[in-house]
Amino acid sequence: MEDGYQNKTAFIKGAKDIAKEVKRQAAKKVGRGVDKMTDEYSKRSYSRFEEDDDDDYPGVPGGQDGGYYRSDSQAANDDEGGHSDSTEGHDEDDEIYEGEYQGIPRAGSVKTADGLAGVGSPTGRDGQQFRDMAQFEGERRKDQEELAQQYETILQECGHGKFQWTLYFVLGLALMADGVEIFVVGFVLPSAEKDMCLSEESKGMLGLIVYLGMMVGAFLWGGMADRIGRRQSLLICLSINSVFSFFSSFVQGYSTFLFCRLLSGVGIGGSIPIVFSYYSEFLAQEKRGEHLSWLCMFWMIGGIYASAMAWAIIPHYGWSFQMGSAYQFHSWRVFVLVCAFPSVAAIASLTTMPESPRFYLENGKHDEGWMILKQVHDTNMRAKGHPEKVFSVTTIKTVKQMDELVDMGGDMSTLRRYKLKLTSLFQQVRSNFLAIFNPEYRRTTFMMMAVWFTMSFSYYGLTVWFPDMIKYIQKQEYASRTKVFTKERVEHVTFNFTLENQVHRQGQYFNDKFINLKMKSMVFEDSVFEECYFEDITSSRSFFRNCTFIATLFYNTDLFQNRIINSRLINSTFLHNKEGCLLDFTDDNNAYMIYFVSFLGTLAVLPGNIVSALLMDKIGRLRMLAGSSVISCVSCFFLSFGSTESGMIALLCLFGGISIASWNALDVLTVELYPSDKRTTAFGFLNALCKLAAVLGISIFQSFVGITKAVPILFAAGALAAGSFLALKLPETRGQVLQ
Repeated sequence: MEDGYQNKTAFIKGAKDIAKEVKRQAAKKVGRGVDKMTDEYSKRSYSRFEEDDDDDYPGVPGGQDGGYYRSDSQAANDDEGGHSDSTEGHDEDDEIYEGEYQGIPRAGSVKTADGLAGVGSPTGRDGQQFRDMAQFEGERRKDQEELAQQYETILQECGHGKFQWTLYFVLGLALMADGVEIFVVGFVLPSAEKDMCLSEESKGMLGLIVYLGMMVGAFLWGGMADRIGRRQSLLICLSINSVFSFFSSFVQGYSTFLFCRLLSGVGIGGSIPIVFSYYSEFLAQEKRGEHLSWLCMFWMIGGIYASAMAWAIIPHYGWSFQMGSAYQFHSWRVFVLVCAFPSVAAIASLTTMPESPRFYLENGKHDEGWMILKQVHDTNMRAKGHPEKVFSVTTIKTVKQMDELVDMGGDMSTLRRYKLKLTSLFQQVRSNFLAIFNPEYRRTTFMMMAVWFTMSFSYYGLTVWFPDMIKYIQKQEYASRTKVFTKERVEHVTFNFTLENQVHRQGQYFNDKFINLKMKSMVFEDSVFEECYFEDITSSRSFFRNCTFIATLFYNTDLFQNRIINSRLINSTFLHNKEGCLLDFTDDNNAYMIYFVSFLGTLAVLPGNIVSALLMDKIGRLRMLAGSSVISCVSCFFLSFGSTESGMIALLCLFGGISIASWNALDVLTVELYPSDKRTTAFGFLNALCKLAAVLGISIFQSFVGITKAVPILFAAGALAAGSFLALKLPETRGQVLQ
């Protein structure tokens, strides 16, 4: 059986080589066509670009049969211009062995350009294959350049209208879901930490797990989108986000909640790289910078949505329910569930939109790309009141594809088939990722890595440091109002009201009753409680230190173990203790402040979004990026004057409003610097690096809260200054066609 397979492979290879040699000889007799492109809007004609080795749409030299824009009768007579790999199941060279092979070529099975040449010694064959691969890459690059020019002209004919605006709102929902994901854990953490009995280490891990998931997701789905398509990849990653966001609202344990939020982050991590690449491939050159900047507004809308929902839902503890002591569903879980809605809406809307035609054309699928471009044209023309206008393009250049051959024999198991497909896909994604470090893109990639890292380090570090500083200032102000009582003696008194923000030292309490009350920030030190009675007590940040309890009864309280520290219990009894972690009912005002600050900080980026959208195509991407970074750097030094709560909120809004223009310019620049077959791979990698820098920035900046402002200010200003300097070394992409 092994010999039979090898014979069959040798036969197929020989037949392919002979067929190609015949084709080459026939092409030489006809001669080469002249590469020529005339203006679409003046003469409406293009001459077919023909290659030596690959005539996808051959035509007679000097005639119009090979043109891009042709009459209907000419198009009808063209037998080779209306099919693709998808519709036929194979390409022109595959007809001999149709149905026998798919996937990636085995070693030594790559076609040679000169028929039977290279069959001799292994060294000669390897050298020939190397030359063939170099020739193939050159032809492919030429095809991509030709396609880029023609694609831009076609988008000009399609115009900008209803189709692009519909896609704008659909992709905006996906970007909105990403904005929501950033805020979810931060808003639920104050409630979830008590509901799940979280330690400080567990809280820190829960805060960082989303960034870790998004980092993995950006890299994974960015690479996948260049191989299986933008639309399909975006649907998969949004579905993962929706499913695990839904599950995370119901799971009870900390570990399962952490796992669900991790996978939710992995899902949504792919949205930013795919959304910007997807939308850019429907935009003509003069509209691209402006409308990609308008798209960024949905990230802001996501933050506003999350803040508003948290404000409206989480403090309403009456929305909770429980089934026994094992299952509890508090209001913060309702908020987590509501935050999955944008992702679900994006999935439902995206199913009505087509794949990127540029992706199809880059992968040799002419008919699919042509049909989508025709749909864009017809939708826009009907909306503008010109339904009679006909899409005049009949043939579009497609990029030459490498033969992908993998043995998929009938005796192979299903598991083996899927394993081969996944291996093939992994190798393609890996090869695409390594390609962005090729000499052609290496300098651009390293420069972009530095700019993304410095921007993310400073932005995320400061945006988390601001709320922490506000909370620190609040605690300092709260502590300044603490009342201190020393050596007091209280006898036969009943306390049935809230006790808050007090310190009692060396007190004596005899036959007193503490019934049905809440203790918030209450501290008793070196005090004696004799024949006292505590019933139905709920405490928050309240402690008894070095106290003595004599003949005292505790009934239905949470004053046990961690609340009573280094104290003596003499003939005292605890009955029906409140076990487990309870939600803190006393932090409503603080919760409202957190949501309000986040709402203001997110809303403050609106002016920056508008300015960047209006000026992006006028002043250029680099000036916008460097200018916004420099102004943000200068604004960092005003942080030293933020000594009050209102002052810190104002500085947060100022920094957010200025820095958003840098992010918009960076997103547009990233889309335009890389070719279509590597665009989402590069964007995903850079966005993953961004999340890594965010984790480092948050960890470093938080460690200086309450210690010093100088270090965070210097770190942020230095990173922004370095980023703006490096940005000016990047190539300007304004006015260029999309590669």
